[in-house]
Amino acid sequence: MAEEYAEEDFLQLSGLQHFIYCRRQWALIHLEGQWKDNLWTVEGSWLHRRAHDPQQTERRGEMLICRDLRIHSRRLGVSGACDVVEFQASLCGVALSGQAGTWKPVPVEYKRGRPKEHDADRLQLCAQAMCLEEMLACSIPVGFLYYGEPRRREKVELTADLRGRVEQALEEMHRLDRRGYTPVVRPSAACRGCSLREECLPQAGNRSVERYLAEYLKEETT
Repeated sequence: MAEEYAEEDFLQLSGLQHFIYCRRQWALIHLEGQWKDNLWTVEGSWLHRRAHDPQQTERRGEMLICRDLRIHSRRLGVSGACDVVEFQASLCGVALSGQAGTWKPVPVEYKRGRPKEHDADRLQLCAQAMCLEEMLACSIPVGFLYYGEPRRREKVELTADLRGRVEQALEEMHRLDRRGYTPVVRPSAACRGCSLREECLPQAGNRSVERYLAEYLKEETT
């Protein structure tokens, strides 16, 4: 990974989740600017609007709760926002502007539905923590995912494996971004829940998916 990215080369941190879910979906949204809502995206946006309300910043005893906290990493080449960061009073924490004492940051990401089998949510949370670590010069070993359907938190250990996978995914995202390339992927069950399902294969027509992809790949290699 590059030592440091220029600000104009930053990618959206939120795109990491799209990329893990489907590389083609990420490219359609973030490289081609395509977007279409469905039930799941609307529910997710509603949940995030509540979490991102800056008027809800509050102090609860030994905890300072900040919403919609803007973050970035020059090493990873990303920028974005945390839904919630809970700063817990701690002797081994970091100093915060305008606040007495020292504080330990813990990112909390809000998601619709239930915990998922894939790691897209955990990787996005890990990337947020890595940005905070770079900005605040601290270590963040854990974070939390809050799921709207069960209305409970899932503790996530931010392991070396997760961090390595974040770096690997972002490296590939930057390569595709530099090329402006939208990759072809094999259709899967995940396609059924994608809001861009119709936009993804607009030229397929009456052709089979297999034939369309074969022709698409042939065009890309010629």
